Amino acid sequence: MTTLFVPDDFIVPDGLIHDHFILQMLEPSINELDYQTVMSSRENLRSIFAEHDEWPTDDMTLADNLNDLIAHEKEFIDRIAFAYTVLTPDKSKCIGCIYIEPSNRDGVDCETFYWLSDDNQHLFNEFEEILKSWLKEKWPFNNIAYPGRSISWQQWGSRSHSHI
Repeated sequence: MTTLFVPDDFIVPDGLIHDHFILQMLEPSINELDYQTVMSSRENLRSIFAEHDEWPTDDMTLADNLNDLIAHEKEFIDRIAFAYTVLTPDKSKCIGCIYIEPSNRDGVDCETFYWLSDDNQHLFNEFEEILKSWLKEKWPFNNIAYPGRSISWQQWGSRSHSHI
């Protein structure tokens, strides 16, 4: 029997609307916006998901990114993991992503990874505060881990996140 990541009766949030950004499910229709942001922030991203991650590679293509987005959408629909894109309020630009995933660590309900593009770091502190509040208020988790953020990669250990 498989343990559910979230209860069957839990209504997964569609997203979040804020003055400076919105969250919505990460899915294929935003491929070009997402790809542009990922590739422009790739050096920073390589430290977000693991201490020495190689994603995104310098030669990652738009098609590679589309495959990632298709996988994220399927995980979301299947309630296996939840990825959200962070967009400007007018939805004209992707400025980051959030990944909410199950954890196999004792006492940890989920692992959350997030990033903002290099040119939107001025929003980071506000974004992080809003995100953590949203997770606490809208999600059924008691203990959320933020590897590479509130817990260092050295403390967390060698296990790393896979962006898909």
